[in-house]
Amino acid sequence: MIKRDFYINKLINSKGNGKVKVITGLRRCGKSYLLFKLYKEYLLSQGISEDQIIAYSLEGYENIHLRNINVLYASIKARLKDDNKKYYLFIDEIQNVHPMQNPYVESKDIITFVDLMLEFVKLDNLDIYITGSNSKMLSKDILTQFRGRTHQIRLLPLSFNELYNHFGNTPDLLDNYFMYGGMPEIYTKFRNEEAKKDYLKYLFEETYIKDVLERNNIQNDTFILGTLLDFISSSVGSLISPSKISNRFLSEQNIKISSATVDRYLEYFDDAFVLSKANRYDISGARYYKSNNKYYYTDVGLRNARLNFPLKDQGHIMENIIYIDLIKRGYKVDVGIVHDNYRVDGRLTQKQLEVDFMVTGANERYYIQSVLTLDDLKTTERETRPLNKIKDNFIKIVVIKNYTGSFYDKDGIFYINLKDFLLNENLAEITKRW
Repeated sequence: MIKRDFYINKLINSKGNGKVKVITGLRRCGKSYLLFKLYKEYLLSQGISEDQIIAYSLEGYENIHLRNINVLYASIKARLKDDNKKYYLFIDEIQNVHPMQNPYVESKDIITFVDLMLEFVKLDNLDIYITGSNSKMLSKDILTQFRGRTHQIRLLPLSFNELYNHFGNTPDLLDNYFMYGGMPEIYTKFRNEEAKKDYLKYLFEETYIKDVLERNNIQNDTFILGTLLDFISSSVGSLISPSKISNRFLSEQNIKISSATVDRYLEYFDDAFVLSKANRYDISGARYYKSNNKYYYTDVGLRNARLNFPLKDQGHIMENIIYIDLIKRGYKVDVGIVHDNYRVDGRLTQKQLEVDFMVTGANERYYIQSVLTLDDLKTTERETRPLNKIKDNFIKIVVIKNYTGSFYDKDGIFYINLKDFLLNENLAEITKRW
């Protein structure tokens, strides 16, 4: 059993806070396991009895009747038998509860799962936890309806840190993580490479693409969605332009698709937590760019599955791993842009330089470059030039895969190897000057 203490502690810290705890994340990343297995075991270990835990899964056939709001309401009410007992309500895949027209009024008054949760969250003896696989269930409109009564926890696939704590310092762990990512079943159900590869490919075809098609009422665009994912997979770490992708569809597939449609489809995969968008930020101008952002996969194993598990491209995979790890830590992660002014034949020229990640926390900021190797002075100068152009005093970090140890250079840039970076999630601690 792989522990997920990082998330269990989040649940423990939010226990009894009077809000609906909402656990979101990619399908098959372990939301149900976290809540129904790990957190339930924690509650039982604290003296909570089985009858105090009311659990429903709304995925699959067995409980399809509970997707009706009235039926689910009646079922929950029937299990709240003792006003003097504290109950814990778990509902998996809450978005499967169907909205309904209020039968008591003539105007268009739609009742949703939000209304149901707001009714129960008023009870002092009920602590509510729900899961969902689509970020639209946390759209601004829905959050407004909840009126501040939610506490959100986003669950990601297994991090390298979690795998390391479970398996120990095994020789091939990092290489396997680069290849297969962190979907939990890869490490709990499958023992050979072909089975792992087939599973990740299956997830895309039978789960994520079909899910996006059904949820967004898209007709007959399976090939287009799959091809779009292939384009993004080969461009991880590169700027994405919907118009260029539109042109690529036309030139390579002879398919006419507008840039607006491409942008909308990318948003659908972002909503389903398959992809995550990193916006570009002008560091000196303190503004966001409106176009040409980057997309990373929530899990690099899924990305590799789209490209049939290439042996090369380690640099882009490493960049993706660092991005998702920083998201897990709770940071806001953007692509940093700095301006390099220099003269060519006496004429002033300006060039945009890119910092892989501008990482922002509550009261902190870091600039991070992801580098596979620094074998020569020329490579080092190229990778550190953007960092040296930043004029503020926030810490600048270079993460290197093939390196041992960590140190500060004469310009105040901190160098650390990838493994240590992933295993110590406290950036303030690892960059501390002694």
